[in-house]
Amino acid sequence: MSAGSSNFMRVRVVCTRPRTKLMPEYQIVVCGSVVPDPLQTLEPVTGPTGPALKNEMMLPAWLDPWAGHALYEAANLAAKNPGSKVWLVALGPKAKLQQAMMTLAQKVPFELVALDGSSSGFTDAAETAAALAEAIQAIPGIDRSKLLVFGGWESASRGAGATMQIVGEILGITDQFQGVDGIEAGGSLKILERIEGGRHQVSVCEAPPALLGWATGNLPEPRNNPQVGMANMRTIMPALQKAKPAKVAAEGVKFLSVSLPKQARDTKIVKDLSPDQIATEIADWITNK
Repeated sequence: MSAGSSNFMRVRVVCTRPRTKLMPEYQIVVCGSVVPDPLQTLEPVTGPTGPALKNEMMLPAWLDPWAGHALYEAANLAAKNPGSKVWLVALGPKAKLQQAMMTLAQKVPFELVALDGSSSGFTDAAETAAALAEAIQAIPGIDRSKLLVFGGWESASRGAGATMQIVGEILGITDQFQGVDGIEAGGSLKILERIEGGRHQVSVCEAPPALLGWATGNLPEPRNNPQVGMANMRTIMPALQKAKPAKVAAEGVKFLSVSLPKQARDTKIVKDLSPDQIATEIADWITNK
């Protein structure tokens, strides 16, 4: 060994932190309206402005159950992805919205965007969708790369099945999923859509923006949480006070008649009929009714 030499070797060590998988953040906007309590007797009448429900303003109101499923699923998804936020864009008479929010506010955290307009089942789906889309676009800080629009696949009042699709078209969202029962979020969105035969179609959406029209989902109605209610009410009351009027009156549409569905039952026992004969007889019975 020569003078000045050493038995030690110089080694370069690089320390790195373990990589953690970043959870995506979502901005989830739920669209909904208020409907009369389904346990009440609903009797259609013809008023000065068109069809309505008898004593409609006296009937207790609640969030449309289809929109309710969407809201609970949105809150569950936001809770699993820290940094996510939920808005509820609700359309209805201001007094009815306030009545519904007294209970709904205790269910899950959300920020209300209120629209003061008719929640009747005799409004136009296109006008309703336009009002909802305009409200979504006006939400401060909305980022399309994080945007998920939730709503009911159907409605307990309108039942048009087209409102959410039109909302998506106005917003330019082409990735739309209807009849949704479940969602799993990670690097992408795994979505369960109802199809025929009691089965589900599994769809994968790589990234937002996307629109989901919910069926019943898989979650029960959350328990009331007074702490959540107090936190929500801090923003709900100001939102109700500055609710923007929404004109969804379906002007120019004339309803010829409004009535409850008729209940009829005719029993006939026959033998030795072919399937074609049975189908013909059923079709004739429906036509005559």
